Amino acid sequence: MSVHPDTLDLLAYIDASPTPWHCAATSAARLDAAGFVALDEAATFALAPGEGGYFVRDGAVLAVRLGMRPPIESGFRLIGAHTDSPNLRLKPAPEVDKAGYRTLGVEVYGGALYYTWLDRDLGIAGRVFIKGQGAVPEARLVDLRRPLCRVPSLAIHLNRDVNTEGLKLNAQSHLAPIFGLSAKDKGEASALKNLLAGEIALPPEAILGWDLALYDLTPCAVGGHDDAFVFAPRLDNQASCHAALSALVRAPAADATQVVCLYDHEEVGSLTTAGADGPLVERLLARLAGGAAWGAAGAPSRGDATSEAECLQRAIARSWHVSADMAHAVHPNYEDKHEPQHKPALNGGPVIKSNSNQRYATTGETAALFEALCLEVGVPLQKFVTRTDLACGTTIGPIAGGKLGVRTVDVGNPMLSMHSAREQGGAHDVAMMIAVLTRFLGL
Repeated sequence: MSVHPDTLDLLAYIDASPTPWHCAATSAARLDAAGFVALDEAATFALAPGEGGYFVRDGAVLAVRLGMRPPIESGFRLIGAHTDSPNLRLKPAPEVDKAGYRTLGVEVYGGALYYTWLDRDLGIAGRVFIKGQGAVPEARLVDLRRPLCRVPSLAIHLNRDVNTEGLKLNAQSHLAPIFGLSAKDKGEASALKNLLAGEIALPPEAILGWDLALYDLTPCAVGGHDDAFVFAPRLDNQASCHAALSALVRAPAADATQVVCLYDHEEVGSLTTAGADGPLVERLLARLAGGAAWGAAGAPSRGDATSEAECLQRAIARSWHVSADMAHAVHPNYEDKHEPQHKPALNGGPVIKSNSNQRYATTGETAALFEALCLEVGVPLQKFVTRTDLACGTTIGPIAGGKLGVRTVDVGNPMLSMHSAREQGGAHDVAMMIAVLTRFLGL
């Protein structure tokens, strides 16, 4: 079967984005190609109505297209997603020699499924910091896209009960990958730093620090006998980032100001300078609502508004927010884990996620809006609630929606193997979500 171009584009996006920082750079490059202007967060923005711009903050990207009318008159159309995924992050001094091997100390980032990182060919990617102008360091992206590490499983001969008693892994003791043979006798203090230095063509002593992660080297693929599936890492939540970004690029300018927020650190709570629980987006919206982003042409009329705070409050009252994060598809081997009337299927269309305790921010009103949009563009819709006897996960929806005071709906495409090193989604869901989000931005 033929594969939709949007699906192939998603695979290319994920393959180019082994870390949140790469995802931010990949997103920025796509915005550049679409005519969006790179903005200096520390300077006055210079955009005219209908024009787009963006800035990058660590692993986060904030992109905006100014509306044809001021936000106090037409509000914002916000889409939020996150660039980060659970994985294994290298410690600041990771190299440890033991039992004749050189291993790397790692921390588990987010709620990773530990066992899925075993017996995989792992590369190393992230960013290194070198001395820049003055005391401020300069960041360089690195991607050691070759099999450098492996976390080997213990042979069944030495763990006879593993298939009946279950695999129990200690994050400190059992997840350290083998990086090579011990280098003590070679007098090599840091094989890792030498590799990184070669990658950026600088001496090892030029490297001052790093943010580095392991990632599975297997490329993304379309699979299944009917090409119905996507097999890929980081679908949660780079698939939603891709959908939001694609929608922004395709959507025409509208009365409302369109904002896409690709946050970092959702998997660890969002309370960071690049996360949804930080002040980044609220401050951006205040600038937009107050007219500070509208460039040399001057701010549009504020009506009778006299303060930035009042402008923002009036704009928020006219705004809508879609929190886009992946949803749980029904698993054929664990069907009983789903609420009977809420079993999203792969390739069944976008999923509205609800929770009465507000782990998801969806309300009856916001669910109705999203359902109306799906009907308008001819896309099927599914709904999900967690079983009453199971704990419910959460998203940036309640965080950003509550912080900003904006009406929010939590949605996502259905997937399997969430938080695994390799995940599975529906090949046909990709284009459907993009279509709905594109229409949303045009409201």
